[in-house]
Amino acid sequence: MSAKFSPIGYVRTRPGRVPRSWTSSDVEGVLEVLPEYAEGLRDIRTGESILVVFHFHQSPPFEPGHLRQTPPHREGPVGVFSTCSPLRPNPVGVSVLEVLGVEGGSVRVRGLDMLDGTPILDIKPHVAADPSHPCRRDGP
Repeated sequence: MSAKFSPIGYVRTRPGRVPRSWTSSDVEGVLEVLPEYAEGLRDIRTGESILVVFHFHQSPPFEPGHLRQTPPHREGPVGVFSTCSPLRPNPVGVSVLEVLGVEGGSVRVRGLDMLDGTPILDIKPHVAADPSHPCRRDGP
């Protein structure tokens, strides 16, 4: 079995130091969605939170020695799956971002922990804190 993904767009932000996690970021930027996917941004509203799935496109290749890592904020080596490290068997990241505005195929966001040019694989509503959100209901 294999999996193949194609970007739906790319992150645009000023070059510079990227926070380690969206939880500690106030970096603003734009998610530029490819024209063929722009209609999918319909109904995303300012003030909402969105879940962005992206590719760690600049991470080095994963090797077995990377199964245990020592993050700067934790003591001793820990398993890669208990970290937010970009060095992973499948270099996929997830961030929750605040929507500042939507115009055409562009979503202005705050909370970026991604580099300029990062490929976006998917955008989903962030529903964890909203029990009334339609995604939390049973059914198709």
